[in-house]
Amino acid sequence: MTDKRIRALGLCSGGLDSILAALLLKEQGMDVEWVTFTTPFFSSEKAEKAACIYNIPITVLNIIKPYLKMLKNPPCGYGKHMNPCMDCHALMFKLAGKMMEEKGFDFLFSGEVLGQRPMSQTRPSLRYVEKTSGYAGYILRPLSAEKLPETLPEKNGFVRRELLMDFTGRSRKPQIELAEKMGVNEYPGPAGGCLLTDKGYAARLKDLFDKQDKYAEEELHLLRYGRHIRLNEKTKIIVGRNQSDNDSMLNYYHADVNILIKVQTIPGPIVLFYSKAGSSGDRADILAAASICAGYSKAPRDREVLVDVRTPDSCNTVRVIGTPPSENSKMMI
Repeated sequence: MTDKRIRALGLCSGGLDSILAALLLKEQGMDVEWVTFTTPFFSSEKAEKAACIYNIPITVLNIIKPYLKMLKNPPCGYGKHMNPCMDCHALMFKLAGKMMEEKGFDFLFSGEVLGQRPMSQTRPSLRYVEKTSGYAGYILRPLSAEKLPETLPEKNGFVRRELLMDFTGRSRKPQIELAEKMGVNEYPGPAGGCLLTDKGYAARLKDLFDKQDKYAEEELHLLRYGRHIRLNEKTKIIVGRNQSDNDSMLNYYHADVNILIKVQTIPGPIVLFYSKAGSSGDRADILAAASICAGYSKAPRDREVLVDVRTPDSCNTVRVIGTPPSENSKMMI
């Protein structure tokens, strides 16, 4: 081993595999740090929690701009839904590699396990990620190192290969056994945290890409909430399902940009209105949205109700009869 203090930068999801990979390298006496990424499709929450528990410095990077560019046309295509797993990993390693060079780290690592995921962790997939990232040879995967080609940090004597693992396959039993040996007892379950693998979210995202040339980052977050109804090619509304949805939607509502619709004095959803017609909206579409809002409220059926429409320029009240929810099924995204 070299006398130089080796520095390793790891990609962290916050899961058990990320934690074990980092601790294996710390046991070899090197300085270990993490980088994690955030977009509307996945958060850094678990990674930040793991960094706090295991006292590993972490950098959080919002990568929405380069991620969207990749997501709209991933060279390797999508998985079952809108998940571009291989190109996602390649982008993350590319960005981590730039950070490695800028901050003087010696190599990159991750908690990936050979064969654990059928699309993104096969031998060809791992190799594709390395080549596409631009950092082939610099990426160490400590949990499967003995089953993978020797990396530059191993060849250069930075890491002792014989102290790394040879895990393969989808079983998590080896990781759990290693965690017990290392005293790791606080970590999240293996559930995925990427919304791009969710069927409903992916359908809404595809609709957004197909129908809109422009959209704010808030609209990507809003794909998680409410009922999404496309009135026509130019107009979409989001209708809250419950109070939790209403509250979440309001977190992304901007009074100087968006249109907000709500029935007066009667419990019901809020509606966010998005249209290519601009911040004032088309009146016919506004009335249709107000009727749908009333239809999902507790307003009496077949009676006119007052609905407030707040645009960036004004606050108006319209009278409408609620549209029965059953009539919206064909427009639902």
